Amino acid sequence: MASLKELIARKSALDKQIAEARQREVKEAIANVRAIVAEFELTAADVFPKAGSKPKRAARRATSAPAPARYRDPVSGKTWSGRGRAPNWIAGKERAEFEIR
Repeated sequence: MASLKELIARKSALDKQIAEARQREVKEAIANVRAIVAEFELTAADVFPKAGSKPKRAARRATSAPAPARYRDPVSGKTWSGRGRAPNWIAGKERAEFEIR
């Protein structure tokens, strides 16, 4: 089994190799990008439109019309479609007596 000093020495060597490989690959990537930009005659605005702005979100689809009211509170006149949480005026009561006919 390797000692702590040996492992630290290996780690230092690997860190140095990693830094060198990254530097080399970054240079290659920049060269490739420059070649593509030159080939297609791109501008900074083509590659980075409106720097600092957020991309536009896709428009939400129009939802269908709200559900028609099926129940009405005779006291307040408020209505409920029967979807979602039941309002307090109908909760725990027989719904048939509140139906809109």
